[in-house]
Amino acid sequence: MSIFREYDIRGIFEKDLTQQSVFEIGFFLGEAIKQNHQEEVIIGYDARVHSITLLKWLSDGLRHQGIKVFCIGMVPTPVAYFATYQKFDSLECKNSIMITGSHNPPEYNGFKITINQKPFYGKAIQEIRQKIQNSNLIYQSYDETIYSIDALNCYIDFLSNHFKKLHNFAYEVALDYGNGVGALAMQKILENLNIRSIHLFAQPDGTFPNHHPDPSEEKNLEFLQETMKDKNISIGLAFDGDADRIALLSANHSFKGDELAILFAKQIESSGKKPLVIGEVKCSQIMYDAINEIGSSVMYKTGHSNLKVKLKELNADLAVEMSGHMFFNDRYYGYDDAIYAGLRALELFLHQSPEEIEASIKALPKLFSTPEEKIHTSEEMKFTLIEQLKKKLENPPKDFPKILEIVDIDGIRVIFEDGWGLVRASNTTPVLVTRFEAKDETKAMLYKKALLSLLSL
Repeated sequence: MSIFREYDIRGIFEKDLTQQSVFEIGFFLGEAIKQNHQEEVIIGYDARVHSITLLKWLSDGLRHQGIKVFCIGMVPTPVAYFATYQKFDSLECKNSIMITGSHNPPEYNGFKITINQKPFYGKAIQEIRQKIQNSNLIYQSYDETIYSIDALNCYIDFLSNHFKKLHNFAYEVALDYGNGVGALAMQKILENLNIRSIHLFAQPDGTFPNHHPDPSEEKNLEFLQETMKDKNISIGLAFDGDADRIALLSANHSFKGDELAILFAKQIESSGKKPLVIGEVKCSQIMYDAINEIGSSVMYKTGHSNLKVKLKELNADLAVEMSGHMFFNDRYYGYDDAIYAGLRALELFLHQSPEEIEASIKALPKLFSTPEEKIHTSEEMKFTLIEQLKKKLENPPKDFPKILEIVDIDGIRVIFEDGWGLVRASNTTPVLVTRFEAKDETKAMLYKKALLSLLSL
């Protein structure tokens, strides 16, 4: 039952994701689709070696409910989201399931679900889990047609037209796809726009033979950085396994998610709007301050489903995660799309050189930040530990650093006089996630020691 996560369903093929369990997932997702008075679903899949097998099992469960299945083949995850906003002949389907393990190791796979153009997550996923626990369904194979639609070329045409101002882009770009599915769209778009580019690990391969497909880990960017240096290329883009997370690199800098948020907020401001940007609790205070100078920012929960929903609720222009999920509601549909975000990143260089963009970030106020660090615990204890910490902070020790504010929308972010500390429970793994930021390393370590000393580990 641990496969039923906060934002999606994810587990190990044939251990967690068995023929029976996937059939039942399909059946009860079909039930949820019918409750919205609809009877179709679009399904895409990533490069993992077991994705097509899961497509069969999942489709059988859906068809047991009478749901028509439209397959869009091997595609980046954002193509599945995109398809729910398009019309294919007479089909207008607002539901999609993407079969993907994202950036997890090769033995993992799972499902990212959209029903009625909205993320299917949280309580809705737990209801599926409960129904499966009480189910006595028996797997049944179906031979009915799985219809095919060409969402990928529709997506390529849309973005090629949307970014036509990038035609004959002045710089060469290096791209690392990590043997995920990003190249299936991005290579053709760059070709259509006549953008000079070098493509690394572009062939989809679900065994990920070259490096792990997670661009938020610096070690996974090393080959791209070496290629940029060897070829004298000043702009690099890296994608995760299903191309919904992006990393931007210049010659001497790897831009974090919150730094990209500042750049994109300025880009939106240059179009004449005051940007409203949503960040997550791990984002730097520098980001919130910089955006508030030109528009307004909102701090919210971590998680792609949480941010998509909040983006629509506030009709914000942009939402960001440190991990590289970028959600553009400005000029786009409001879901996380690394290919779209990568092209928006290239637009940054239409009016400024890579050196100027890099310098604009390095000119921001200097704070010391720890990387995201994980404390291993158990699924049962992680939320209990947060509640215990919250109670202890109501009456902290006398020598505890002065607390200015406690933000508890997602874990606990404690605002101190010269910085902040975060402890939150991961919604996807049995860990506590921490991050600390202050005016210097000494203060950051002081806050870290003080806050972690209150954890009952």
